[in-house]
Amino acid sequence: MVVLNKIYTRTGDDGTTALGGGDRVVKHDLRIDTYGTVDETNAAIGVARLELPAEYRRIDKMLSRIQNDLFDLGADLCVPQKGEEDTDGALRIVSAQVERLESEIDELNSELEPLRSFVLPGGARAAAALHVARTICRRAERRMAELAAVKGENVSEPALRYANRLSDFLFVASRYVNDKGGGDVLWTPGENR
Repeated sequence: MVVLNKIYTRTGDDGTTALGGGDRVVKHDLRIDTYGTVDETNAAIGVARLELPAEYRRIDKMLSRIQNDLFDLGADLCVPQKGEEDTDGALRIVSAQVERLESEIDELNSELEPLRSFVLPGGARAAAALHVARTICRRAERRMAELAAVKGENVSEPALRYANRLSDFLFVASRYVNDKGGGDVLWTPGENR
């Protein structure tokens, strides 16, 4: 259980912060930037949820679960995994979370108009907000991939898959709240030449 009695500790005043295991690193460390971008994704989803009309309660429930998952992902990333086998008992993203996202993507996508062009971010306010969350999620995924490529750093395969599927989910959800694709703003290549 997390208990936060005091919000400031002054321990970060020197430009460092603690990872979940207690090791101190500089605040611009790639791992900190990575789970900070996951947190930014979560905040953007919170804003998108505020824009959802009441008839999208099902999407809101999905997004609520995703926000909780993103705290799991942040916890996963803030405790560096030691090697391929992770036996430290840290909270990790699991394949079941990825599979749930895939199922929800398929469920929503089955009701959408087929795509005939790329979609421009826009349409309904909620759709535009979900596109913003999607682009932040893509940045988080790039940071995770960059971190995973650093020698001695590990990012689990389920965590990487989760970030990838989440951006797909946010894309499909944005189309869903755009009148199931009927309100999508489509890209017209070369329109303004």
